[in-house]
Amino acid sequence: MVKVVAELSGNHGGRLENAMALVEAAAQAGCWGVKLQTYTADTMTLDCDLPAFRIDANSGSLWAGRTLYNLYQEAMTPWEWHSSIFARCQALGMVGFSSVFDRSALAYLEALPEALRPALYKVASFELVDLPLIAAVAQTQKSVWMSTGMASLPEIEAAVSTAQHNGCKNITLLKCTSSYPASPKDTHLRTLADMQQHFPDCAIGLSDHTLGLGVAVAAVALGATVIEKHLTLERSAGGVDAAFSMEPNEMAQLVCEVNRATEALGEVRYGAESVELQSLAHRRSILATCDIQPGDRFSEDNICCLRPGHGLAPALWDDLIGKPAARFISRGTGPDHPTGPGRVDI
Repeated sequence: MVKVVAELSGNHGGRLENAMALVEAAAQAGCWGVKLQTYTADTMTLDCDLPAFRIDANSGSLWAGRTLYNLYQEAMTPWEWHSSIFARCQALGMVGFSSVFDRSALAYLEALPEALRPALYKVASFELVDLPLIAAVAQTQKSVWMSTGMASLPEIEAAVSTAQHNGCKNITLLKCTSSYPASPKDTHLRTLADMQQHFPDCAIGLSDHTLGLGVAVAAVALGATVIEKHLTLERSAGGVDAAFSMEPNEMAQLVCEVNRATEALGEVRYGAESVELQSLAHRRSILATCDIQPGDRFSEDNICCLRPGHGLAPALWDDLIGKPAARFISRGTGPDHPTGPGRVDI
């Protein structure tokens, strides 16, 4: 089973009713889970107007010109919403969990009533190098998902090693391109197989910021067991991440196509499937194109490889050409096998 996860991010627009509507939309689309982000502007950065704390106005970013603090202040999900959102996820049969961005966020979620605590945590791409945070998350003994945007192989190795050495036994690595939106040409999905080879004890998946379905479905074909996409109620309504988020009907299409791709992968099989057995009768075979008298020699003038398949296999063509027929063969029927007693003498 491939787990399709709806990322809510800041697309709730600061309104709990929008967040709940997104949860409902994710459930109706067939998502496996819903992911939040647990941080405050103060746990992410400093309220500072120095150039390094502002997104370059000429960067082409969706958030160009904004300070990091201002952006995170708008995009954050209020911590007091988490319990209600997780409870609604459970009621709708989905898994609710969160990306934690510092140890105070982790402590808050671990202090929730036991029935509402997340069963897993995610570490975002930008936090993959925060090994103390990864160690703290791993020490909860819960599953950990880690996005790998921007990360070198040694950095991923360090993150995985840290998680494992701190007790985490269930790690999923998500291939990610930390660009918003991301282009398919920058996604490099072939990395999934290489990642699986480097980290055989980890599952692999995709945190996808591209538009459309194609990249995610291709990732499933390459072994992804998790697909994470941002969800918005309506792109035209705006929102910090709306431009690269899926609308509810698109998310439903994604779930459908991911399920189809998963089903289609099947197993390594050759030969006719049970559903193909009737089709075997309609393969090509060697058939008489006119009545053939005993002693007439087989040639392209009287036999041909045609459908249906009640004649001899086309592989015997060279064995028949130039040989005499041993009996009368009516048009549309096949000659005898060219070997054995009472058969055509070759």
